[in-house]
Amino acid sequence: MAKRLEGMQTVSTISKKLGIKRRTAINYVSKLRKEGFLRNYNGGRKVRFYIIDPLKRREVGYPGLYEVINKNSRIGLITRARYRVHGRPLSIEEVIVEAVNTGEYRTILASLDLFGKVRDWSKLKTLAVKNKLGRKVGALYDVARKFIRVRRMDLRTRKALLNSKVKSKYVIKNLRGKLGHFNDIEKLWEVYVPFNRADLMRYREW
Repeated sequence: MAKRLEGMQTVSTISKKLGIKRRTAINYVSKLRKEGFLRNYNGGRKVRFYIIDPLKRREVGYPGLYEVINKNSRIGLITRARYRVHGRPLSIEEVIVEAVNTGEYRTILASLDLFGKVRDWSKLKTLAVKNKLGRKVGALYDVARKFIRVRRMDLRTRKALLNSKVKSKYVIKNLRGKLGHFNDIEKLWEVYVPFNRADLMRYREW
């Protein structure tokens, strides 16, 4: 069955390809996941996509950046490559900083959901400041909390991020803020927010 469904699918396409009812297709998805043939990500507008690979692979190490984001964010990332880390699992704080450091539009957008799962603000501050991303992380947190239920950042962390230095004002290279939707945040943190309200409204769809 995995071979026949190879590639990107939804419950609807699985149902159509196999000529089965939706409930049966959902059961197949569950079975394929348990058997290690399926990965999923959230595609927005409440549509969930699945990548089905007929070659079962033995996983070594811990989930990498994109896997952790897909597990914890309502906006998913499509990547066929399997990046694994060794030694210990990545923390949510590490993933947020790594996501910002990629400079990738969708990766950073999807990572905003992770602010709701931060447990160690001191660790996030230390990592962000060390990587010269402090003000960018702070600005993205302020953007996230306008649309997402997030944990409250303590004042000591906020002050440290505000006083930190960044290599560039651009969160994404050469991409300024869109339509001036976050001018207040850009002015406070002195960085360019690359999103507009429509981008963040995807989180409100869930």
